[in-house]
Amino acid sequence: MVFVSSLCFKAKQEALLPMNAPSRSDSYLLPEGAQKVAYEKDTKISNAGKFTILREDHTVGNLIRMQLLRDPNVTFSGYRHPHPLIHDIVVRVQTNDASSPVEALANSLDDLSTEFDEIAQKFRRLTGNTKDHSSFS
Repeated sequence: MVFVSSLCFKAKQEALLPMNAPSRSDSYLLPEGAQKVAYEKDTKISNAGKFTILREDHTVGNLIRMQLLRDPNVTFSGYRHPHPLIHDIVVRVQTNDASSPVEALANSLDDLSTEFDEIAQKFRRLTGNTKDHSSFS
C-alpha cells in the first residue's frame, strides 16, 4: 500500500512539472524585428486609441495609466494585461481636442523619465554615492 501511494505521489509531482511552460526570457526579451509599441486608432471614439506594449506587465501598465491621468487633456486612460502567459499590456487612451493619444503618451513617458531621474539623483545624494551608474539610459 505504501509503494502504491508513493507512485501516485510521484505521478502527481511529474504532472505538475512545467513541461510546456514558455521560457522565462520570453517575458522580457523582445522578438527580433518586433516593435516595442504599436498604436491603433479607435474607429468608434474620436481622439482615442490603443497602444500595445510588448514584453511589459502591470508595473509599467499602472505607471503609464496613472501618469496619463495626471494630464488635464486625457479624459480616459486604462490598461489591461490580456493573459498571464502573454507578456504584453494594452493601454487605452482618450483625449480632448487639444491633444492626441500619441502626444499624451509621449508626454507621460517624458514626465516619468524625468521623475525617475530625480529619484535616482536624490537616492545617490542621500546614500553618498556620487557615481552615476545609469547604464539603463
